[in-house]
Amino acid sequence: MTRAFIDFVLAHQDDDTARLLLSAARYPDIDMPLAVQQIEGRRTAREKWPSLPACEEFRYPPRLNREQASSEATALHKARVAARLCDAATSVRVADLTGGMGIDTLSIAQHIASEGRPPAHVDYVERDASLCSLMEHNRQVLGLEGIDVHCADSMEWLASCSGAFDILYLDPARRGKGGRRVAAFEDCEPNLLRHMELLRSRCRWLMVKASPMIDIDLACRQLGDVAEVHVVSVKGECKEVLFVCGQHEGETAIHCALLGHRGVLRDCCFTRSEEVAAEAAYCSAVARYLYEPDAALMKAGPYNAICRWTGTEKLGRNTHLYTSDRLVADFCGRTLRVLSELKPNPKAVAEAIPGGRAHVLVRNYPAEAADLQRRLGLKEGGDLFVVAATVGQEKNLLLCCLPEQADHFLHEK
Repeated sequence: MTRAFIDFVLAHQDDDTARLLLSAARYPDIDMPLAVQQIEGRRTAREKWPSLPACEEFRYPPRLNREQASSEATALHKARVAARLCDAATSVRVADLTGGMGIDTLSIAQHIASEGRPPAHVDYVERDASLCSLMEHNRQVLGLEGIDVHCADSMEWLASCSGAFDILYLDPARRGKGGRRVAAFEDCEPNLLRHMELLRSRCRWLMVKASPMIDIDLACRQLGDVAEVHVVSVKGECKEVLFVCGQHEGETAIHCALLGHRGVLRDCCFTRSEEVAAEAAYCSAVARYLYEPDAALMKAGPYNAICRWTGTEKLGRNTHLYTSDRLVADFCGRTLRVLSELKPNPKAVAEAIPGGRAHVLVRNYPAEAADLQRRLGLKEGGDLFVVAATVGQEKNLLLCCLPEQADHFLHEK
């Protein structure tokens, strides 16, 4: 990573990387595969880690490691959770036992330091020597103190080191044989369920990042003593589930954390007993506005509590859509304005949607979205939505638009 190499990367960061690889002979002083890796890393960073491109010397790992790394938004959320857990500590000791690209390690170290909290000592543990070398480099160019890099098997390292930690953090690899994606703890590497006695004996708090496909209630039973669950979404997409294990009083608090690039936009919190006690209100007919909860809420499951939080009515027991006559401006999810009910045949749909383009959403309805779109003679796109859903016991098709476009479509009608 000489200055000449960095200048080359910056000068060609918008070039076609395939062409760059083919033209490597023109640049004999440049390690072209490494340069392409850095160029593609910077491109990923623009969206995934927007603060990193400002550090020109930051070195990016291969694509698989970039894909597996936390985004800046989700890493910052974990760092804030970690800082809160350690709020009363005179000094903070954290270990990231599945270091990888190191985004979570860097975020925890940076955030605790920026908050003026007690100094944090963060151990980064990774068995891939090339990633360890990269982490040591990046720690230095970012000017971060208090991070120690350990090239070792994480469980062997933990068993051999002395003292206790405030937080142990794990993000087990979720790739099985042949690169198959897995979600259950027992299928991940390391299988933390085999090491729970060691892990829990060496920390006050255990933080575990899991797949958005994880079964939350099963995972809580497997981990035991789960104080908090954070179901994290970014821009409406569920990205991860974070389990915080440690001694606590009361039920597990389930947080639905809706994130923007730099922090939490909304945090809806509930317990399973609160959800059981909540009584859902069911509509007799779909009202003026239709609401689809954010992916974090859909994953966590406060389906009855949403009615109480928002004053809306549910379309059906197994139809997790909500409706109201009065607009709920801060609903956590997508809001649509209902324009009319549609008959489920191509002729009626063509009359209602002359352009033949609409987005088709299917919720608790006996058809797949793509099949229904084809049967109705629609193409994807446009400003209208066709929502197929079960309302009570009835199968309905609803023509909708975004609330801000309602006047245009109602006037046109």
